Amino acid sequence: MRSDSLLAFALVVPASLGMVSAASAEPVKVALIETLSGPSSLTGKMFQTAVKFALQKLADEKAWPDGVQLLEYDNQSGPSEAADKLRTAINDGARIVVQGASSAIAGQITSDVQKWNARNPGKEVIFLNVGGQAMEFTGTKCHFYHFRWNTYGESRFRAELAAAKQTGALGAKVYFIGQNYSWGQDNQKFVKDYAKEYNYTVVGDVLHDVNKIQDFAPYVAKMKEAAPDTVISSNWGNDLLLLIKAMADSGVKAPLLSSALDAPGYVASVGDAALGDLTSEHFFPDANGEKSAKFAEEYKAKTGQYPYNVQADAVNGIWGLGEALKALKGKAGDPVSAEKIALAMEKVTVESAMGPVTIRQEDHQAITPVAVAEVSKHAKFKVDGTDKGFRTIKLLSGQEAIGPVQPECKMERPKS
Repeated sequence: MRSDSLLAFALVVPASLGMVSAASAEPVKVALIETLSGPSSLTGKMFQTAVKFALQKLADEKAWPDGVQLLEYDNQSGPSEAADKLRTAINDGARIVVQGASSAIAGQITSDVQKWNARNPGKEVIFLNVGGQAMEFTGTKCHFYHFRWNTYGESRFRAELAAAKQTGALGAKVYFIGQNYSWGQDNQKFVKDYAKEYNYTVVGDVLHDVNKIQDFAPYVAKMKEAAPDTVISSNWGNDLLLLIKAMADSGVKAPLLSSALDAPGYVASVGDAALGDLTSEHFFPDANGEKSAKFAEEYKAKTGQYPYNVQADAVNGIWGLGEALKALKGKAGDPVSAEKIALAMEKVTVESAMGPVTIRQEDHQAITPVAVAEVSKHAKFKVDGTDKGFRTIKLLSGQEAIGPVQPECKMERPKS
């Protein structure tokens, strides 16, 4: 399944360059390989909306003289399907690939992009990772053509624990539940690693299949038996929604720390039981005063809803691409070079609604602000049609939030 979205200026040749034929024009083709159907499509479609919103700025600014063309592919929430769609996208001429919903799929794409680039010098493809947060992407799997425009699990986890300690949401007994793949496994490790520093005991530790559990009641029953003071979950999408509903139904009173609590519908599903729960994200409308509020209102005016955090990451990634394209000062008919775009992207600064976002050259990790918010009736921006929203209690700059380069990252740079 694929659809093409050609932005308004994509194949328009300026009158002053009339000698360049439309046939010689080469737009930058951006392939969105996202989960657009199935139980995880809620998150995938959020990325889709954000990418389209962000690309409009590239069109308005004429970031590339021959335009930017969006190609859309449904990975159907599966790594093997994503691999097939990547091959199709490359055959269709895509030089930039964007994806965010699921680290499992991001892992497949980044590995396949690296293999393709090694076998096809001069025809390289860039992967803009706007959601996959597994540590390995900027560790053992890091490579020159992968750019992670969101942050990663440990930086968000540290921020969340610090805020939870500050508000009293972090107790002496912690229970962890997450999905059984790289992202969940990373967070499982963080919960254990930080226990001594934050003075808590892990009283439960569970991983489960991704998007296959229809009833979390048995899991929550075991959680309740452990009587935790705090529940930490790395779940997202439908798995988080069903978990929260089961916790509310069973009467679990422990506050929840989650990295995806602000997805549409979650607060409405939980009601007042969500009050005091914490989430760490890269965007909240109130996090950076008038600047973040203005962006939220502009986004809502164009899309019909305030931006969910992952959408801000996707916007930053596409705008980072735009800054790189503008820096190249291309002319109509110029070939699209992924290597030149990547080299330019290492040097850009995106003035985001949360503060400046840059790329660390050593591992292509975005240095991006992180905010921690609590579910509160005092939040300025309400969600889900309720009297509750997310009130930011801690905002860290990119430099404050980011950790060191992982020693496992052995990035090989182009020799040219």
